[in-house]
Amino acid sequence: MKKSIACIAYDNGKVLIALRNPTGQMGNRWEFPGGKVEDGEDEKVSIIREMSEEFGITVEVLNKITTGSFTHNDKKSLLEVYQIKVPHDGMKQKYVLTEHQDYKWVDINDIPRDNFVDSDLSIYSEVKKYIENLK
Repeated sequence: MKKSIACIAYDNGKVLIALRNPTGQMGNRWEFPGGKVEDGEDEKVSIIREMSEEFGITVEVLNKITTGSFTHNDKKSLLEVYQIKVPHDGMKQKYVLTEHQDYKWVDINDIPRDNFVDSDLSIYSEVKKYIENLK
């Protein structure tokens, strides 16, 4: 079974979400940053690689939050969810985006208002509980 990762960056009461580029089935939808775990790749290595490729930053992997699953194009995938620490908030010094057109920091309670990808909505309640325990 394929594995994907979702990265939860939490800072000053907000979580980082990103708007996908307009192409593809999930184009123009918001998501937690992340991506696919390559064959033979450790989840933490995958997180560091994905965030470097997609945001141009080196992150620290903190805690595993939960594991979920989703089906995409009739293929079931595991979704491993981790809390990460970003080196800066991307406001003064912008992130270098390759897979996304925008990003923002939002209150965890505001996520259902955005057009969020289904796979991330499937783990939203667990992430929300985790974040509320950090406050």
